[in-house]
Amino acid sequence: MSAGVGGLLVSVPATSANVGVGYDCLGLALDLFARFRFERADALAIDGCPERFRGADNLVWTSYLEACRQMYQRPLGLHVSIDSPIPLSGGLGSSSTCVVAGVIAAQLLHGHPLDQSRVLDIATIIEGHPDNVAPAVLGGLVSSFTDTRRTRSLRFDVHDELRFVAIAPPYEVRTADARKAMPTSVPTELAVWQLGHCVACVEALRGADMELLSAACQDRLHEPHRSKLIRDYEPLRRTALAAGAAAFLISGSGSTMLAVCKGDDEAQKVGGAVLGMVENHVEGLWVRTLRASAAGACAQTV
Repeated sequence: MSAGVGGLLVSVPATSANVGVGYDCLGLALDLFARFRFERADALAIDGCPERFRGADNLVWTSYLEACRQMYQRPLGLHVSIDSPIPLSGGLGSSSTCVVAGVIAAQLLHGHPLDQSRVLDIATIIEGHPDNVAPAVLGGLVSSFTDTRRTRSLRFDVHDELRFVAIAPPYEVRTADARKAMPTSVPTELAVWQLGHCVACVEALRGADMELLSAACQDRLHEPHRSKLIRDYEPLRRTALAAGAAAFLISGSGSTMLAVCKGDDEAQKVGGAVLGMVENHVEGLWVRTLRASAAGACAQTV
């Protein structure tokens, strides 16, 4: 699409980073999509998001500018409309959807074809790590690492019987605070434990092996530290597991959590249980049953 023709609609899935034991390497795309509309304008205009995000520091806009810089393109004036159902409390990749949308817009609005590999490289530079942006671009379950300025990602399909009950309390955990909670070093024994469990987790998600998933999702690296930042973590975890979830994970750095279930009936039971807690009831809890999304980001002219 040339810069002077029509507008652009970019859809980007929500994501869950870490997937429990895959700290900073695993990420999962979910079937909850944020949509971004880009149109030529004389001056920057942004709508569809809270007022505090409508300025020149908006992440969609700054990502677009950085991608233009990386591609040696002169930025356009744009009107950006955002329609996102992803909670801002954190943990479902709301920032990554903005980054990926901005990078894709920079490619397509300036006449370049959509290049997933280039989008992923630039988005990783902007975000600082690939665990959320990789599944946002590629869909599915993705394991990533960076090699100098190149991001390398392996994509896996998630079994279609799996359901992910997303549970977001009405408060956020700042990523900076979650990073500070992490230890600066870990024993070799813990690293070995984590590696073995991470590989098993990938296989369990591919095959819907719930017994293996339950055994594999026993994180010892980050969740014991980060769970203390989510004040309702423990009662929600106990309730979800008692209602039949095979695993309970902190999504990204929180505050959103995921209960992993097999089938709609089990997911409905788990969602109802956490919403219906009498003791330790959480007012304003956001709960949605999601599937893994095989599709990553996509775009169309409008």
